[in-house]
Amino acid sequence: MLNFLPVRETIDILSLGSSELADIAARVLPSGAGLAGRIYSRVFEVGKLDLDGLCLSPRSISAWRERFSLGLLNIRRVVREACETEGGAQATAKAILGLSDGSEIECVRIPMPGGDGHKATLCVSSQVGCRMACVFCETGRAGLHRNLAASEIVAQVLTARVILGWNFGNIVFMGMGESLDNLGEVARAIQVLGDERGLGYSMNRLTICTSGPDGGIEALRELGLKRINLSISLNAGNDEKRNALMPVNRGRGLAALVSSLSTYPMRRNFALGVNWCLMPHLNDSREDAREAAAFCASVGRCIVNLIPYNPGRNPVARAPEESEIERFAGWLAEECCVVKRRASKGRTIMAGCGQLGGALGNGSGF
Repeated sequence: MLNFLPVRETIDILSLGSSELADIAARVLPSGAGLAGRIYSRVFEVGKLDLDGLCLSPRSISAWRERFSLGLLNIRRVVREACETEGGAQATAKAILGLSDGSEIECVRIPMPGGDGHKATLCVSSQVGCRMACVFCETGRAGLHRNLAASEIVAQVLTARVILGWNFGNIVFMGMGESLDNLGEVARAIQVLGDERGLGYSMNRLTICTSGPDGGIEALRELGLKRINLSISLNAGNDEKRNALMPVNRGRGLAALVSSLSTYPMRRNFALGVNWCLMPHLNDSREDAREAAAFCASVGRCIVNLIPYNPGRNPVARAPEESEIERFAGWLAEECCVVKRRASKGRTIMAGCGQLGGALGNGSGF
């Protein structure tokens, strides 16, 4: 009778902070653990487990490769939006990325007008699909397939930077999926992204966007992630309308969302982002503006991010006209709201807010 030894799985370095890698290496490697910090930094610099030039013995190199791996993502396709003013290098771009199980996710690089690459934003996914089922969102129509591991979230950033050569200074969890529905892995990814031996992103360069699932904001608060930005996908200021647009609102309501936000620590220079996807004849009336302003007044300092609706494969509305966007922004201003108009980016390549998820066969996170 043959005795088979269990196959030892490798540990993805993208799931670890530098101190964790050093601790694990010291426990499992026969030698070479003292170089863990240098190896970690090199991984995030060049995007591979590069052990050359470190004076490691062949035995140590073999042990490192046997116990640790680096899970960059397979680039299935990249599409860019034509833009006369931004040029090819600065145009909005979407990458369809393949995971090890054959699933696909999407991330988007969003340039800032007049800014260099450091001011661009990378929009990353936290799930394959989404269970929130918002009616204006392509990903929600596909349902939830699975959560992403922290390593797969970090891999989006590293793949975009090192393999695609994208330059960006900000990261927003606003791609496919509900970030607070996968908070454990998102929080671990944030820890890795902020490690100074690696990518070194400060918290104020990271934004979590959420629809506000029950208990999610409270769980985020308990993590004590100081200085991280938070934005709420609101889209309606009364329960009846929000229930229709966003099923997450059913069973808890806006009053519960306000209560959750009232306990979230608001640092001195913090402003809650309130995202409003403007959909003609659905949430663009004068009363909608009043209700949006009332919500903002109830939760403290806010900035309303006014986002024109991006029609998907089965649109619930048309895209708003410029005059309709200006009118609604004016009503919000009359109600003393601070308003930031978001220009439509990526709409023609299904990379705008609410359009991701074509890899699922139907269409993303908002």
